[in-house]
Amino acid sequence: MFVNRILVDDGCKKGRSKFKLRSLKVSKLKSFLLVIGCLTLYACIQSPTCFDEEIFCAALVTDTLGINDYGINQDAWVGLQESQNNGTTNQIEYIESVDTRDYQKNIDYFAQQGFDVIITSGIGLLDETLHSSDLYPDSVFVGLNQPFEETRPNLISITFPEDQMGFAAGALASQLSKTGIVGGVCETSGIDSMWRYCEGFRAGALFLNPEIKVLTLYRDSGDREKIFIDEVWGYESGLSLIKRGADVIFSAGGVTGQGALRAATESNIYAIGTERNQMLALGENGRGVVTSLYGASRLEVEETMRFIKEGFVQSQRIGQIQFVPLNQTFPQELTIGLDFLITSLWNKEIYTTISPEKP
Repeated sequence: MFVNRILVDDGCKKGRSKFKLRSLKVSKLKSFLLVIGCLTLYACIQSPTCFDEEIFCAALVTDTLGINDYGINQDAWVGLQESQNNGTTNQIEYIESVDTRDYQKNIDYFAQQGFDVIITSGIGLLDETLHSSDLYPDSVFVGLNQPFEETRPNLISITFPEDQMGFAAGALASQLSKTGIVGGVCETSGIDSMWRYCEGFRAGALFLNPEIKVLTLYRDSGDREKIFIDEVWGYESGLSLIKRGADVIFSAGGVTGQGALRAATESNIYAIGTERNQMLALGENGRGVVTSLYGASRLEVEETMRFIKEGFVQSQRIGQIQFVPLNQTFPQELTIGLDFLITSLWNKEIYTTISPEKP
């Protein structure tokens, strides 16, 4: 990452043209003045900027979880770093959004600096990303976990199959359960991704064990102002499923889902997370999390940078998923089996049969 950027005035930023020095016959006085002028404009002439054709620049604007979110933000930044290391990108930077009101101005900053690619991370930046693709047609915008309903020639959507993540979690839960009852806690089913998570979980558990009992709860009647942040509801819902015999809990839905994981940890039963590495994100409250499944944004970002530089802009990409390996207290066969299942889902050798939207 270039941290010592030299600021230049508007005269240095017109388009992507280079400065060309020509041999001129000048008097000694003019030569002296020319030298002084060149020294003054040294930054413009010598310092490469993102407006230069040969400089390929990419930036990341995170949601309010920041760069160290143990999930797609952190992975996306690693992907940008790898794209720089392999020579695809020349300059990379990121901005951590402190408040949702910062989203647009953070995107504006990079667009106005001439960045070729601007990646925005998280569903919360969807509207700002779409709007920015209209405002800045010379930049390519990549929305991670942003399923756009509209298309633009400079807009790329990268999403990850929630039904497959839920399916893999359900299959693992059915192997971990001793009571024959597993539970899933998800945000409102009115959000398609949440529907796919928990219905995928149900399908995956039944796929490996048709006799298992799968309990699921959606936050369909909660306060809309608390979507993704209702930790209390998540916690109480997790406890209610545990009281009904569930000995493995899966959850999705931001802070709401984390409440259910905390309930599992406090009840000394297994939990399976998603969206990011919940064991690390929750710290002490995540001791019960045996694994988490989330999008492999590192890989997707690195590949997308290469495609864009080659002039290929794919409007929609379905990214691969990954999981945190189970620790050594579990049989290695569980990790191997989970990896095999995820690979089979990706290769379409196994199907979740979950509809994209709630019927």
